[in-house]
Amino acid sequence: MSKPYDGPIRVGNIRPSQAIHSYGVGSLVDLPNLSVIVGGLDRWDTTRQEVVTEERLLSAVRTRLGDQVEALRALPSEPETSNPFDDWARVGLPVTVFPRWLRCTACNRLFPIASGALKLESNAYRPDRTRYVHPNCDRARKPPPAVPARFVAGCANGHLDDFPWVRFAHDGVPICANPILRVNDIGSGGRATDLLVACLTCDAKSTLAKAFGPAAKQTMPGCRGRHPHLGQATEPCGEQLRSLVLGASNLWFSSSLSVLSLPVGGGSLNQLVHDHWSALEKMTVKDVLTYALTTDSTLQAAFAGHDPDDIWDAIEAKRGGAGDTPEADVHGPEWSALTTGSQGQNSPHFEAEPIEAPADFAGRLAGVTLAHRLRVATALCGFTRISTGEPDDLSKVVRLDASGAPTWVPVVENRGEGIFLQLDEAAVQEWEAAAYDNPLFVAMRRAHREWREARGLDPHVGWPGERFVLLHSLSHSLINELAIECGYSSASISERIYSRRPGEGPEPMAGILLYTSAPDAEGTLGGLVSLGKPAELGPLLTRAIEKAGLCSSDPLCAEHEPDPLDGSLHGAACHACLLVAETSCEQGNRYLDRSTLVDTFAHTGLEFLG
Repeated sequence: MSKPYDGPIRVGNIRPSQAIHSYGVGSLVDLPNLSVIVGGLDRWDTTRQEVVTEERLLSAVRTRLGDQVEALRALPSEPETSNPFDDWARVGLPVTVFPRWLRCTACNRLFPIASGALKLESNAYRPDRTRYVHPNCDRARKPPPAVPARFVAGCANGHLDDFPWVRFAHDGVPICANPILRVNDIGSGGRATDLLVACLTCDAKSTLAKAFGPAAKQTMPGCRGRHPHLGQATEPCGEQLRSLVLGASNLWFSSSLSVLSLPVGGGSLNQLVHDHWSALEKMTVKDVLTYALTTDSTLQAAFAGHDPDDIWDAIEAKRGGAGDTPEADVHGPEWSALTTGSQGQNSPHFEAEPIEAPADFAGRLAGVTLAHRLRVATALCGFTRISTGEPDDLSKVVRLDASGAPTWVPVVENRGEGIFLQLDEAAVQEWEAAAYDNPLFVAMRRAHREWREARGLDPHVGWPGERFVLLHSLSHSLINELAIECGYSSASISERIYSRRPGEGPEPMAGILLYTSAPDAEGTLGGLVSLGKPAELGPLLTRAIEKAGLCSSDPLCAEHEPDPLDGSLHGAACHACLLVAETSCEQGNRYLDRSTLVDTFAHTGLEFLG
């Protein structure tokens, strides 16, 4: 028998990166016996969250969310002990049970948690066994477990609500005074349309077939504008609720920003001061620093061997330049660092070595950089439901706290390695000039405009350009090939596209960074970066291009046209060739076509590397 205790109940674990990419604020976490929603930032315990120093990322977040954002904070954490009743068990992401309707696994009755018919059984030693049971079930000797209802409801404005079970069961008839609901599968296929919802009080019944497709326009109610991650707050909404399957991938899409941590000039001491700035900036006199260096084990270990006078001078120098505004261009400084390499700057977060490109691709590849050490900082800025959002469309992005103007946002830091490929700028410009009027890009630009018009956005902006399609297609082709050779799955390899046409900034960019990262201190083990050497990269590129020439879904894949109606803004690309996991792609698998790499059945003359 587990020992109960006051305070929050620990119900499970997720990895740090999942709190940004998969299970962030407002997302549903499907646990073994429960489904919970991650609460808004108002409920997070900031006293357990360290401040992360990354000025470039903070500047980018302020550009998107407003200047009121004061800090970037790591996830709440506390060292674990063997005692599940210690303080660490109460530290974590705040969650609430959602949906609020559960089904008894024995009698199939539906109960809202507020009815009092269900009882929560917690287990501090085995949080995965925490569950609700139905004590008064007449179909079982022991209280059977109650599981989350299979469906929820939401709208394109990001609202989420319980499925209207009572109204749905009484479709077309008045709702009785004391509705008691039961659900049963009336088919053998397990489809949603085979679910029958019946009221045991008045014998009203309805099938879930009416909640999907054209029939849903008459049966589903209007949206109440609810955000359960912020409590039961409501706001005006003119959308109609649509039925959503619990656990579906379209329930939550992350809206995030990320940067590479670049070296700080001036030597290793300046880098250390930068990395520990959240603690050092509060020290207004030198005596406080001297005391901290003798009592704070973290600072003591970090600055071992450095004279306190030199440390104080570095702090004062940084404080004097703390008001400097970082560059608004996130990718520009990274491009410079990746193309030039570390150049002897000692940084625990960035180590890059430019090398020659494979000889077989001379004239196409300008160079390769082996990124032996990387740190990627990613901040969660909001989320969308039903469909992914565009960077310039903040109307559909759901707020992280009740105010809509957070003073901080959660950040995850991952460390790892990568390979950076720089394409020859002259060759890219020549290819762009020839590709602009190609029917493929005419169709892709038209689909892009129509897609944005349908979403109420300016159709004349947002087109990433022909060179981006080339870089993006090459990136995905290489991700799939690298996954075979390096030992990491394709979902573990992420891309970072550097695409800028002449005249759009200080200098044009045409390059891709493929990297893998992990939240631990050391990152990854070199299996990816070793494939960037010419002897390995040359054959790997050749194989990737050969595979891009023929897809197992051809000719259907090669003949696919961009379609704005379903958001498939890609040409010759499918899950058998170019499409990759959502966590790996920057653009939601849009703006892709194998024809930019090699001749296909549908298009010739566009290949850049073939």
